[in-house]
Amino acid sequence: MTIEVLINAGAGEIRVALVADGKLQELVFERTIGAEDGTRGCHSLIGDIVLGRVQRVMAGMQAAFVDVGQSHAGFLALREARCLAKNPGDDTGISDCVREGETILVQVIKDPIGEKGARLSAGVTLPGRMLVMTPGQAGLNLSRRIEDEAARACLTRLGEKILAEDQGSLVPGAGFIFRTAALGATQAELTQDAIALADVWRAIQEKRKTARPPATLYNDLGPVERTMRDLVRGEIARVVIDDAGAAEAARAYCRRAMPHAEALVEYVSEPVFARYDLEDEIEALAHTKVTLPSGAWITFEATEALTAVDVNSGRFTQSGGLEETSLAVNLEAAAEIGRQIRLRGIGGLIVVDFIHLRDAPHVEAVLAALEQSLAFDRVPVQLSPMSEFGIVAITRKRVREPLARLTSAPCPACHGSGRTLTPQSVALALLRRVESEARAAPGREILAQAAPDVTDWLTAHEDEVRSALARRGAGRVRFAAGNFTREMFDVRPV
Repeated sequence: MTIEVLINAGAGEIRVALVADGKLQELVFERTIGAEDGTRGCHSLIGDIVLGRVQRVMAGMQAAFVDVGQSHAGFLALREARCLAKNPGDDTGISDCVREGETILVQVIKDPIGEKGARLSAGVTLPGRMLVMTPGQAGLNLSRRIEDEAARACLTRLGEKILAEDQGSLVPGAGFIFRTAALGATQAELTQDAIALADVWRAIQEKRKTARPPATLYNDLGPVERTMRDLVRGEIARVVIDDAGAAEAARAYCRRAMPHAEALVEYVSEPVFARYDLEDEIEALAHTKVTLPSGAWITFEATEALTAVDVNSGRFTQSGGLEETSLAVNLEAAAEIGRQIRLRGIGGLIVVDFIHLRDAPHVEAVLAALEQSLAFDRVPVQLSPMSEFGIVAITRKRVREPLARLTSAPCPACHGSGRTLTPQSVALALLRRVESEARAAPGREILAQAAPDVTDWLTAHEDEVRSALARRGAGRVRFAAGNFTREMFDVRPV
C-alpha cells in the first residue's frame, strides 16, 4: 500500500489529506485567517499549555470551569484534575483538587466545539517526535499501538537506561510515553528527543514565573510541522506540499527532529488537491448521501445526541435472494462507513442501521468489515455487537468540530432546517480561485465578485488576505460585491 500525505497551504487555510493507494482516507482543515471570528474554523488549540484561573467549581458535576483566555471557559473534569489533589483516592472530589480563584496550569485536550469551551487536563504532556514527556508522572509507558511484546520490552529497556544515565539533563520526576515512531530508534535518538522536551518544559516553567493568568505558555507546533511529527511514519512514501514556504517549514522540522524524512518532502507548484482530483470528493462530504458503487447508498444525519447512519439497498439486487442482497450491500456499506466517519470528522455516538440479516455468519462478516474500515482511524473508536434489529453503535472520541459545522451554518431563510456554506468558507474557496486565475494570467488584475456578506468578510480581513495572496503571486486583486447568492461568485482577469 502506497500512503502519501498531501498538504495544501492556501491563502486562508491549510488542508492536510492522507491518501492510501490514491484513495482519500483522512482529512484535516486548519484555518489561518479569521481566528477572531470565534471557535469555528480557527486553528487548533490542542496541546497548548495555559496558565488559567479557576472561575467556578461545580461539586454537583465534579468539574471546574477555568478561564483560559477564550470566549468560553474551559472544562476541567475530575478525572483530568485528580493529579492536583494532595492525596488522591477513590473519595477525592473536585473541591479537593481546585479552588475558585486559584491559578493552575492546564493543557487543552479537546478543541472548543459549538458553544462548549475547550476540554482541559491538569496532567500536562509534551509530545516529541518519538516520546511524550509527562512532567507530573514518573515512569515509562508505551503506546497501545505498539503490540509486539519483544519491541515493547526493548523500548522499556532503552527507557530505563535513559532515565538512569541522563538524570542531569532531564526533568526530575518526569516520565515518558513511547510513541510508535520510537520503534527502531537508537538510545541516542531517544535521548536527544527526551532532552529537547526537557528544555521545552524548563522554558515553560520560566514563563510561568512572570505570567498573569490567563496566559498561554506553550503553543503546539504549527499545522505543517505537526503533520510531519504525527503523520509521517515509516509507511509514508512521500509528503507533497504546494507552497514553497510550507515545504521549507516541513524540511526545517525534519532537519531538527527527523532527518531521514526530509527526502520525503516534495514541493509542487500546482494545487496538490486538484492534482490528485480530491476537490470534488471533498465537496461531496457536505452532502448527507453517499452513493456506493453498486447503486446502493448510505446517509448521514446528525442530531444533538448522535449521528444516524442508514444503509439503503436502492434498486440493487443480488442473485440468490434477499439475504444475499442484504449481505452484499451491508458489506459494501461497512467498508465505506469508517472512511466517511473519519473524513467528516464525526464524533460521539454513531448509530448505524444496517439492512436486517438472518444468518449469524453474515452478521459476523459485516462486523468484521466495519471493524476493518475503522482500523485506519487514529482517534479511539469502539463498536458494539449488532442488535437483532441490525443496529450497530459506534463511539468515536470527539476532538474537533465535524466538517459539517466547520464548513456550513444554519440557513437564515429556513431557520436551520437546512444548511448553507458560511461566508468564510465561500471566501476561502474564492481565494483559491483567485490564486488559480493569477497563475494563469500573471501580472493581470483579478476581479473577484461575490455576495455582499462574503465581500464583507474579505474586507474585514483585507490586510491578511492581500498579504497572503501577494506571497502567492496574486498581488493585483479587486473585490466587489455583486448580485450573487451566498455560494456563487465570479473570478476573472480584467
